[in-house]
Amino acid sequence: MTMFNTIKREFQYGDQQVVIETGRIARQANSVLVHMGGVTVLVAAVVKSEAKEGQNFFPLTVNYQEKMYAAGKIPGAYGKREGRASEFETLTSRLIDRPIRPLFPEGYVNEIQITATVVSSDKTQHADIAAMIGASAALAISDAPFNGPIAGARVGFIDGEYVLNPTLEQLETSDLDLVVAGTKSAVLMVESEAAELSEDQMLGAVLYGHEQQQIVIDNIVALAEEVGTQKQNSPRLLPMLS
Repeated sequence: MTMFNTIKREFQYGDQQVVIETGRIARQANSVLVHMGGVTVLVAAVVKSEAKEGQNFFPLTVNYQEKMYAAGKIPGAYGKREGRASEFETLTSRLIDRPIRPLFPEGYVNEIQITATVVSSDKTQHADIAAMIGASAALAISDAPFNGPIAGARVGFIDGEYVLNPTLEQLETSDLDLVVAGTKSAVLMVESEAAELSEDQMLGAVLYGHEQQQIVIDNIVALAEEVGTQKQNSPRLLPMLS
């Protein structure tokens, strides 16, 4: 891939058109733009080539941020600086971190920073799923030894039917708000809020979300193959402290 070559994948994900592209913005980092419905998220993953001397833990940092300009608002003279991360931003950063962290080799301690910035939103849906997809794609095209990719899906339950990636309006009448993340073959993380549902209904939601997200994983794999980044051949592996 040349520096100015744009590579993209487009596919339908439930009711929303998704576009994942790389090579146009933030080219010095492993970055992707994810357009999902009315949301656009820029995700960059920076991977250190060498481990810090004496490093005995995996320094993975995920930072999800929603800028006011994404919704068409510019801070005025009184508050030109945006404040500290909101509770939703902090929880979303953790939501992205949890399914990604286990997919690195044991003992791998090179520093990785992932930044997901919401650059545009029509405020009809949360941007967390798009950010999770972007983080997975950014790592997939990087040289990090990432054993992914993963994908995320939000599942609602409305009038007895599962709904993939419901809008905020749909969630108001949904008996379930479940986020599931996983690889091609395994579910890695589930988080949910729900009314009183049966065990079979909850399990069905997890399986439904995992099945639906396979198209995302397939497209991230295809994107990474087209980019063709050489993965780190001999990552520095240090024994983890017990």
